Parts: sequence; structure tokens; C-alpha cells
Amino acid sequence: MPNTQQNPSQVMEALQSGDHEVIRSAAFAAGDMQLQEATPLLCQHIKSDSIGVQEAAEFALRKIRGPQVVAALLPLLNSEDAPVRNVSMDILREIGSDGMESLQTYLHDDDVDLRIFITDILGYCRTPQAIALLNRALLKDPEVNVRYQAAVSLGNLASPESVDALCQAVHDEEWVQFAAVEALAKIRDHSAASGLVKLLPQATPLVSSAIIDALGDLGDVKSIPLLFNSLENVTAALRHKIVKAIVQILTGRSLALLTGKSKERLRTYLVDALTETDDDILLAALEGLAAIGNDDCTEAVISRALSLDAEREPELYEAAIQAIASIGYNDTVRDALRSDDEQRILVMMDVCRLMNDHRTIDELKKIYWRANTDISRAAIAIVAQLADCTDMSFFMSVMEESNDAEALKNVLIFLGNQPSCPEVDELVFSQIDHRYVDVKEMALEACINLASPALNARFKERAWSDDAQQRMMAVYALGRYNLIENFHEIASALSDESPRVRQVAVEAFQNIGSQAGEYLSLLVPLLEDPDKDVRLALVDILGHIGAEAIPHVMNALRDENDWVKIRAMEALGAQKIAECVPMLAQILENGSPIVALKSIETLGKIGGNIAFGVLLGIMNHEDPEIQHAAADAVAAIQSEQE
Repeated sequence: MPNTQQNPSQVMEALQSGDHEVIRSAAFAAGDMQLQEATPLLCQHIKSDSIGVQEAAEFALRKIRGPQVVAALLPLLNSEDAPVRNVSMDILREIGSDGMESLQTYLHDDDVDLRIFITDILGYCRTPQAIALLNRALLKDPEVNVRYQAAVSLGNLASPESVDALCQAVHDEEWVQFAAVEALAKIRDHSAASGLVKLLPQATPLVSSAIIDALGDLGDVKSIPLLFNSLENVTAALRHKIVKAIVQILTGRSLALLTGKSKERLRTYLVDALTETDDDILLAALEGLAAIGNDDCTEAVISRALSLDAEREPELYEAAIQAIASIGYNDTVRDALRSDDEQRILVMMDVCRLMNDHRTIDELKKIYWRANTDISRAAIAIVAQLADCTDMSFFMSVMEESNDAEALKNVLIFLGNQPSCPEVDELVFSQIDHRYVDVKEMALEACINLASPALNARFKERAWSDDAQQRMMAVYALGRYNLIENFHEIASALSDESPRVRQVAVEAFQNIGSQAGEYLSLLVPLLEDPDKDVRLALVDILGHIGAEAIPHVMNALRDENDWVKIRAMEALGAQKIAECVPMLAQILENGSPIVALKSIETLGKIGGNIAFGVLLGIMNHEDPEIQHAAADAVAAIQSEQE
């Protein structure tokens, strides 16, 4: 901050000026100098009608600190002006521990509001004395709102030294009881959990609810016996909260360690808690049943899952599905899969995705043959993910009997992941010429995924087919298998009469990365290919080869097709090729709008003095879009120089 004051006396004199700017500067100076004698004047300036003066005075008081500042600020808590009170409170929360004696004096003031303010401030003073004062206020102050604030402040400090006082406060008015329980929950100490456990049998139902929530949050396993003992003779709502707390404390693996009788008892209450509308309790019940649920619980969980909206309540729905899957396959699951209720079947199919049990696959196969199209598709999609070679007959039947593209694609997904199954190569290859394009494409991917030498040989034969579509698919597959091993067919395809075959032949070289540089003499002539997609594919490859390919990429800037030029620019910009700047400047002047904008972006990426000069030259271009693009590119160059 600007400061022309030189010594304390000058600062004091300036603080008494009538000029807000002079006062403001002096206040900052007083803070920097930690000028104690300026405290009374600074406290007066907290009341200034100038925001700047108020902020400077606040800054100074925070820096000066000390008992004198605390004592001077405390009277401002009686101000009729709320902003003055609020600023004073805020400063005292930060520095109050410097003046505990002054705070203690005010804690006995007759003004209830003032005592509330002091108990609030003490909640930020992390000293043993503050805890002692708050403990006393909690237990002795005659005003309930002061006791309430004392409990809140003790929760903020979260010290084990306040546990005894907070436990005693649970016998206070309900307003204070809740605050005391919340404060105990924030004290991460065994003494707090023990105190809450002892209070549970004596508390009212409402306070008991708060105590149970607190015990769950604390997670102290020593509270489990009392929580179990509290399950009887309470309302259903309170029992559900107890169940939630037990699940929170023990978690999945520990729940499984409970004795048989305790486990059965808790399981009954977990099922009962499935009726809850409270999401947290319901989630805990589902997580508990995932850990200790048995066959008898399955129908209850299925019914609850059916009531949930998977899109609007994804966490609860997934927990329900996981619980059913964790319980495992049983007669209830089987019957649900055999149901005529489509919604029930759909829920159970979600369960099947998580179950590692072949019996679910057998039921899903039956669903495929009997259900409507949508459910059949969902069923075969799951079977394709979970099945193994023992299920080959099912997939062969689908392949023979189905005309549904989605079903056939799932068959091919399965087959493409089963290289050890008998006759799989032949089955997949048989679909390579299917009348549906998406089935044909899936068959091609499955063939590639199998990585079969026999299929590689089949594609080598097809690379010489009279059918351009077959040649294209064959060259694509050969490139994905191994370009070097299939080099003769791929190299020959570079001069194929079909542009799509030439394109996939060029793209095959992407699979060997920078090694494609070894084949520049073979590839570069295709920069003159009549098909733009072939040229685009080639520029993509050249841009990733390295320095030896750069001249050819620069030649692509002269291509008649804008997208080839743009692809070349992207490669040159990524490698910051300064030699192309003059060509970019020329393109910028004569090219189409989209090419001009791309050339500006590329100049910004390349940077350097020449590019910077070109960009400056078009800052006043008549086209506002060109102007903005040039400004962004200039800014990019400047940021790299910093």
C-alpha cells in the first residue's frame, strides 16, 4: 500500500486527519509498524463511513494484535451498528486468544447478547483457558442461548477436555442437548464415544436419534454392544438409525464376523429398514445385506430395487443390485429371471452382470429365446460378456437362426474373445460378408481380435479379390495384424484402383509409428493421389514420422483441398517448423476463411519473430474473426516468451 509516513508521530497525526486517503494510508502504516498506541484511533475508524478506511483499520488491528487491541475492540460489540459489531467479532475470532482476561470479564456481563458473542469468539481461541471458560458457561450460565453457543463453540474446538461438560449438558434443555451431542460427535476421541454411549439409555427419543447418528459418525467399535442392546423396545425409526450406525461402524467385512445370533438379529432389522425413505438409512441397509444377507432376504431386496429409479437414484439402485448379487444365486433369483414381469427381469439381468455363476447364464439364454426383442438383446449382451466355450452351441444357434443385427454383433463380441474355442475362426470369418454393414464390421474386428495365423492367411488371399470391398477389409485386417509380415499385400494395395483400398493401405502404416519413415519413398508419391482422403491419411502419417518427412508435409500446404492443408498445418504447428512461416503467410493472404484461421493458429504455435511480425500485420484486418484469431495467436507467442 502507498505510504509516505516516516515515523510513529506522523502516523498518529495522519490518523486524526479529516482526509480519508491520508487516514487509510496511515492505518496501513500503523499495521506495518505494529503501532500499539494507534489502537484507539483505529477502533474509531472501524466506524468510518469510508469502506477503504474501514478495511485499512481492520488490517492494522489484525496485525497489531495483543491484549490492548482485544480490550479496545470488545466495547464495539455493544454497537448499534451491525457492520461494526460484525467486523469487531471477526477480528476478535482471530486475535481473541491474546486477551483471555478481557474476554473472561465480559463473559460475566449482564447483557445476554454480549455473553453469546463472547462464547462465539472463545470457540476460535484454541487455548486451555478458552475451553475452561466455555465448559463453565455451558454448565453455569443462566441463559439457554449462551449455553447453546458454548456447546457449539466446544464442538468447534473439538477438545477431549470438554467431554465431561458436554455429557452433563445432555441433561439440559433439548436445544442445548442437540448442540452438545453434535459437539461430542466432532471430538474424535474414545472418551467422546464412551460419553455418548452412557447417555443413550437416559436420553429422550429425539436426543437418542442424534446420539446414534453421532456414534455412527465417530465409528468407535466399542459402542457396538450398547447399540445392539438398544435395538429392542424402540420405535421403528430409531431402530433403523441404530442399524445404520452399526453398519457405519462395522462395515462389510466386520459385519460378517458377528456371531450367528447377532448376525441373524441384525439381518432381520436390515430387511425391515428397507422400507425407509431416508436415503442414508436405506443405503446402509443395502450395504449391510450385501455383507450378511441370506437367501431369505433376496425377495425383499429385489422388491426394493424395483421401487428405485436407476437414473435418478443410481447409488441406491447399484447398492440394491450389489446386495442381491452378493447374496448369490438362489431359487428366488431363478424365479425372478423366469418371471413374466419385464421390469423384474431387467433388474435381475443387472444382477447377473455382477454374479459369477454359470446358472445365471443358462437362465439368460432361455430369456433370449422367449422374451421380446429389447430384453432378448439385453440378455445376449450379458451372456456375451460372461459365457465361455461351453456355451458355444447357444451362440451357433443364434448365428444360424437370428436375423437381428444386435444379437449377431454380440455373438461376434463373444467369439472374438474366445481364441481357444473350437472352430471359432471359421465361425467369425463366415460373417465377414454379412449383408448388414455393422455385423460385417464387428466380424472384421472379431477376426482381428483373435490374432489367428489362419485368419491372417485368409485375409492375404482376399487382398487379391476382384471385389473392392473384400480387398479393403482384407488390407485393413492385414495392417492391424502385422504390417511387416503382410508388407507385400499392403504395399501392392497402395496402387489399388479403389481409393478406399489405397486409403486403408496408407493407414496401415500408422500402426508402426515413426518406423513408417523407412517407407517414405513408397508413401510420398501418394501426396499426388486423386483422392483427398488418401492424401489426408498420408499427411497424418508424415506428421508423426519426424524431420525427414517435414519437407513433404510442407508440400502438402500446396494441396488443392483445404482439409489436407489444415492437416498439414496441424503437423507443422505441433513440431514448430519455422521454415513454413512464409508459406503460411501466403496462405493466410490467399486462402479460404477456414484455412486462413488455421494458418493464424499455426503461426501462434510456431512463434518466433517472423511469425509474430506476420500476425501483427493483420491485427487490423477487415474481418473481425481474423482480428480476434490474430490477437489470440499473438498472446500465445507472448506467453511463451514470459
